[in-house]
Amino acid sequence: MARRERDAAVRALQKRFIMTAHILFGRALEELTDQEIYRTITATVKELLSEDWIRTNRMYREKQAKQVYYFSVEFLLGRLLNANLINLGIKDTLVEALKGLNLSLAQFYDEEPDAGLGNGGLGRLAACFIDSMASLALPAHGCSIRYKYGLFEQKIIDGNQVELPDRWLRDGFAWEYRKPDKAVNVRFGGNAYMREKDDGSLELVHEGYTTVLAVPYDVPVVGAENHTVNTLRLWNAEVDRDLTAYGIPTQGQRQDWQRYKQMVESVTEFLYPDDSSYEGRRLRLIQEYFFVSAGVQSILRYMKKSRIDIHHISDKIAIHINDTHPALAVAELMRLLIDEERFTWAEAWKLTVGTMAYTNHTIMPEALEKWPADMVKSLLPRIYLIIDEINRRFLADVRHQYPGDEARVRALSIIQDGQVHIWRDSPSSAVIA
Repeated sequence: MARRERDAAVRALQKRFIMTAHILFGRALEELTDQEIYRTITATVKELLSEDWIRTNRMYREKQAKQVYYFSVEFLLGRLLNANLINLGIKDTLVEALKGLNLSLAQFYDEEPDAGLGNGGLGRLAACFIDSMASLALPAHGCSIRYKYGLFEQKIIDGNQVELPDRWLRDGFAWEYRKPDKAVNVRFGGNAYMREKDDGSLELVHEGYTTVLAVPYDVPVVGAENHTVNTLRLWNAEVDRDLTAYGIPTQGQRQDWQRYKQMVESVTEFLYPDDSSYEGRRLRLIQEYFFVSAGVQSILRYMKKSRIDIHHISDKIAIHINDTHPALAVAELMRLLIDEERFTWAEAWKLTVGTMAYTNHTIMPEALEKWPADMVKSLLPRIYLIIDEINRRFLADVRHQYPGDEARVRALSIIQDGQVHIWRDSPSSAVIA
């Protein structure tokens, strides 16, 4: 870039930065706190990347490109400011622009919280994948949970290690965009069964369920100097009604609503709730179904909006499951195709098999998820029916291939000894994913 052009770019960025600060905080630059200056920097960067983000999404929609959706219970992103500046190719220009305003970019990096969305290798791998795919200009996005608290924050107090709640959202997350218009409902509990209609066909009845509103928060994933911006969609659990739904609520209705509100808020409160108790394991199962149901519903809605025939989902969509945590996406896609889109079982299964992909990271027994069958049945009654039918058909095929080998059938059964096995450790591993 010629010096004259560079100077013009610096001046334009300075002007944009000052205007953004005025809009956000209504104060002169010298009156802003370090956190406010950081937020002005991120808002300015978001303004610059938003055009690429809009253009990228429009291109995917118009070309009807096949898109990858990477479902992971963790995304260990790290701090995004420096990476986004480098990928956008504007770091040097911003450094010079801030220097002209007597500010140093480096002093504001620590104002960004380390997003509490992951803990270890699983989450870092997921973050690297979506970053790499954006840098390769591949149509690929992430899907996960917007945890209020990360695993923990470590501090040394009086020479001792102390674990405190990781309140990473205390000042908000500057890179996210809340999208309430794209919220979906996720159902828990109730009773689900098949009922015969007058014409002899069967229809699903799901009654008495509790609804949790899943609201997406989108985070841009910036490719390296290629103008590609993909999306990491994080789902937040929110109440789908307030007390006004009761008119003038009674004391009992107030208490019921308060219990409902507490249940909903618990869904996305903690990364990896303690699973040493039955209630802790139940909450983990709720979390896992919550985000995969919201994510799969969102994908089908996108296809309809883009006028893509659902019959072509396996040609246009790939859902990749990162380890066992999102494996309920298989049964959820089957549910939506059968119950909402009216596909036959055979049609839905063929499309589901063609759409889903899976990575397993370990075969340690303690990492191979299994859930009490009664827990799954009570929390996710329709999903349990679908898993049970998947298992029935699968075992019929096993018996056909290995007649009389009931030991093999037992080893491969997804539902066995009162447990729903997400992954079976056997030579011919049966996985509902």
